[in-house]
Amino acid sequence: MDSGLFNIILEYINIVFFLFTVILFSFFTAMGYLATRNTIHYKNKNSFGDMSKLMASPLAPSITIIAPAYNEGMTIVENIRSLMSLKYVNYEVMVVNDGSKDDTLQKMIDAYDLVKIDQEIDPNWKSKPIRGIYKSPQRAFSKLTVIDKENGGKSDALNTGMALSKNKYVGCIDVDCLLLPDALLHVVKSFYQRSEKRVIAVGGVIRVANSCVIQGGQLEEIKLPTNWLARFQLLEYTRSFILGRMAWGRIDSLLIISGAFGFFDREIALAVDGYDTNTVGEDMEIVFKMRKYMHERKIPYTVEYIPDPLCWTEVPEDLKILVNQRDRWARGNLETLFKHKEMFFNPKFGKLGMLSYPYWFFYEWLAPMLEFFGMFTIILFYYLGILNWDFFIAITTTVYVFSIMFSFYAILWDVYAYNEYKKTKDILILMFCAIIEPITFHPIVVWAAIRGNYKKLFKIKSGWGSQVRKGFAKAS
Repeated sequence: MDSGLFNIILEYINIVFFLFTVILFSFFTAMGYLATRNTIHYKNKNSFGDMSKLMASPLAPSITIIAPAYNEGMTIVENIRSLMSLKYVNYEVMVVNDGSKDDTLQKMIDAYDLVKIDQEIDPNWKSKPIRGIYKSPQRAFSKLTVIDKENGGKSDALNTGMALSKNKYVGCIDVDCLLLPDALLHVVKSFYQRSEKRVIAVGGVIRVANSCVIQGGQLEEIKLPTNWLARFQLLEYTRSFILGRMAWGRIDSLLIISGAFGFFDREIALAVDGYDTNTVGEDMEIVFKMRKYMHERKIPYTVEYIPDPLCWTEVPEDLKILVNQRDRWARGNLETLFKHKEMFFNPKFGKLGMLSYPYWFFYEWLAPMLEFFGMFTIILFYYLGILNWDFFIAITTTVYVFSIMFSFYAILWDVYAYNEYKKTKDILILMFCAIIEPITFHPIVVWAAIRGNYKKLFKIKSGWGSQVRKGFAKAS
């Protein structure tokens, strides 16, 4: 190849990396600004007015909490006790036993005095067959319904709960998540605080419960995780939920609600056939479908987001489990983006098509691959003796410093706004995590994303993977 042409190609590669970096910096700077504005707006809006008396009334909107359970025998009794202690009157806890192979069902029957009831099932039932529906004759457990069905996966279990629920709203959570007692007050308030738009879904921040003290299904003391993998994930969640999703919520362009804490207008969720059972990214995919449904019918709507720390869950402390989780997230992301590819830069969908979807495509899907292959390019250029050291050092240092500063801002803004971690030592540990994350934890996340995309693109069969948790009952 002609040396002049080769140099031109190298210059174009440098320009592409430079422009990509500038665009990402601009996005993240705007994200920090929008998240800050949205948090201030939310806190000011909720600083007055007590909704607890109204929402504790029997006339309050009805809601069903759907919690799929698969082999949760170790912690299921404690988890249900937590869900049944929420400060809300008109709600139901529906646990869907998704074909557990352990003693999950029997433990629920014994602990809550459950008996099988007769209930007519639609003969055209789309989900896996239901083996039984259980209720308790005791008034203390009247809010609890247990559905026993054949194994069909989380999406199938959630669809079963949606179909059998009779309430206006449904909350789809992980059974081992801990909801704070006033969580439903915040959720229902979010559904009803808009008058000009229909609120079709409400999401919220997910907090890391690893190492926290939990007794009797109640959060007694918040502690920083002792496990380093969990600490990195805490930092990552802080950036993602407190800044990222708050920013997208500010411009009403949120495209994902966490499967651990998502609440939906049941009518709209059923209108789009609920969760897709053929994807591992069901929590993202259902939001895409519901938004498209409302856009196509030109119905004013919105998706609300709650930054208050209402939901706490365990994150993986084992490297293999973490990689499997991120592998699955990458596959789900690609599946959803491909399925709804008609939204890509489509002005018909407004900000979703022109901003949100492209962001997910370029940053959530493309960026990890650019990082991965960029590393090979650097090694190759070094081997060939054509690496532009000045440019490489300048852009690497800039990206590294910017990522640290963005993480610092997320940590400090979280301290200012919510102050969950009050010890100076904990804040310093999180800041240390931010400093070393780009060279320790982030490469693991990138590798998991590459692996997930590789599996999906080359059609290598892979399911959810192991998601073993310690359980809140053992937290100390």
